[in-house]
Order: sequence, then C-alpha cells, then structure tokens
Amino acid sequence: MLDDVDRRLLRVWQAEPSLTVAELAERCAVSPLKAARRVARLEETGVILGRHAVIDWRVLGYAVSVSLRVTLDKTQGRAFDEFIDAARGIAEVIEIQTFLGQVDVRLSVIARDMDHYQQIYRDHVLALPHIADIEALMTVSTVQVREGLPL
Repeated sequence: MLDDVDRRLLRVWQAEPSLTVAELAERCAVSPLKAARRVARLEETGVILGRHAVIDWRVLGYAVSVSLRVTLDKTQGRAFDEFIDAARGIAEVIEIQTFLGQVDVRLSVIARDMDHYQQIYRDHVLALPHIADIEALMTVSTVQVREGLPL
C-alpha cells in the first residue's frame, strides 16, 4: 500500500509535524507538487487521520491520572453502547477503549488532584450505566509514550 516515498514523507512528518508541505518535500527530496499529492492521498485513504496539537495536560494543572477497568453487566443488550455514550459525556475521560475478555472497557481519567478525582468518580463514573465491577489503577509514572510509528 505504501511505497518508499510515502514512508519517507510519513517518517519525516511525524518527527516534525510543524513542517509545511514545501519543507516536507525538500527534506524528502521530492517536488512540492508530488509531496502535496501524496499527502492528500494519504489523508483521503485514512492513513493520515488529522493534524493536531499535543497538549500536556499536566502542565495545565491535571496532576492525577487514573485508569479505570470496567466490567459491564452484559445482560442488557445495549450495555456497551449505553455505557460508552454516557462515558463520552464526562469531560475528564480522555480515552475510552473496549476489550474482549474479563475487562470490557478501560477509561483514562485525568483530574487536578485527588479531591477532584473523587468528585469525578462519585458524581460521574459511578453514575454510568451497566457497571458490574470497576477497578482503579492510579498512574505513578509514564515511562514511555510513542506517538509515531517505526516507518
């Protein structure tokens, strides 16, 4: 699906996402027109999903990160959909993942401090529908985060 030019464009751009298409073309030794066409095709085919700023929520005062592993009461046919729809409404839930296995859903929750987290947990998380079991794992440290792919 991807050729060497596509991979080179992606590798350079994920390392330096602030590059313009002209700068990207220069770094990848292709014409600006070719780079623009390739980038447009990568966007159209869904390889490039978007361009966005990565914001460090810790710098903005969110010091607590908790991963909630949730098992749902699946006796209700729409348990997953209703739970996920409701969880999307909690502003401090920054990631929702679904799984096959004992744990059904994982929510990543951020909070300013432990008091704020307890308020989110009591007022919002525990009010989510169809929860059979929930386990909280507080993040102590983040050792590695990889945004880019090994292209």
